[in-house]
Amino acid sequence: MKAVVLGAAGGIGQPLSLLLKANPAVTELALYDIVNSPGVAVDLSHIATPAKVEGFLPPDDGLKKALTGANVVVIPAGIPRKPGVTRDDLFKINAGIVRDLATGIATTAPKAFVLVISNPVNSTVPIVAEVFKKHGVFDPKRIFGVTTLDVVRASTFVSEVLGDRSLSLSVSVPVVGGHSGVTIVPLLSQSSHPLPASLDAAAVDVLINRIQFGGDEVVKAKDGAGSATLSMAYAGAEFAGKVIRAVNGEKGIVTPTFVNLASDKTGGDALRKEIGKDLDYFSAPVELGVDGVTKIHGLGKITPAEKALVDAALPELSANIEKGVAFVEVPKL
Repeated sequence: MKAVVLGAAGGIGQPLSLLLKANPAVTELALYDIVNSPGVAVDLSHIATPAKVEGFLPPDDGLKKALTGANVVVIPAGIPRKPGVTRDDLFKINAGIVRDLATGIATTAPKAFVLVISNPVNSTVPIVAEVFKKHGVFDPKRIFGVTTLDVVRASTFVSEVLGDRSLSLSVSVPVVGGHSGVTIVPLLSQSSHPLPASLDAAAVDVLINRIQFGGDEVVKAKDGAGSATLSMAYAGAEFAGKVIRAVNGEKGIVTPTFVNLASDKTGGDALRKEIGKDLDYFSAPVELGVDGVTKIHGLGKITPAEKALVDAALPELSANIEKGVAFVEVPKL
């Protein structure tokens, strides 16, 4: 099982690479970045786990060498959110980086499972898909937007509300929609551990807002020194681990992820009806299998308040998706 991290020397990339090296199911780990990846690779190579680690830089076909024989490719590359950086600035830089890396994957490892962390995920996942379409290798079952951090935050924050952090390992809350701000929709009514009956509507709204804007909490606390890197690395490794287990034949793994709804036509069409909008991408609970997406699950029974949150997410989600598609369609000057 060869895993590749593109952007491996960055704030997310280094801890993510460490966690993948710690996963005994990974037998090869290739680290690629524009700087420092060989050093990170040597450091990790001393850890007593099965994965053979190699680091690559852009010269001498480094990207191609890193991707050759890849089974799973995780992309945390790009610049983080910082105070003063507009979402538009972030988009322009990261969209270009993701487009170029996607081109490398499409030409060298078109059958790999691609896990996109680079923000804004609502736009970068469509960018990867459009690049793959241009190269004639698009398989919607194999491209994923990693929304796991929203799920992890929901588990953590709900366990805090319940007054028992030890529950965080077992609390499960489906988070649907997209992966930024109001597009993040936690379905708290479906939490494996119901919220306390004493929790009033205002407190529930505060909890929802904290799940949606948890990233801002970290950016503020880091005081200009970065964004959520360690928690994102943990979430990325969790999702990658699930994909690897599914590819290795484990059945019944269901987890929310942002996917192209063509990856399961029946489930995707049903979900479109449920949300009442003809979107090409949406994050929903997805069953993983040896070929990637096996089944897209619907939203299930949701409350009127949750339906309102889904409705509020749709316009921004639609605009984000279109922005990503248009970025690849516009000819490079």
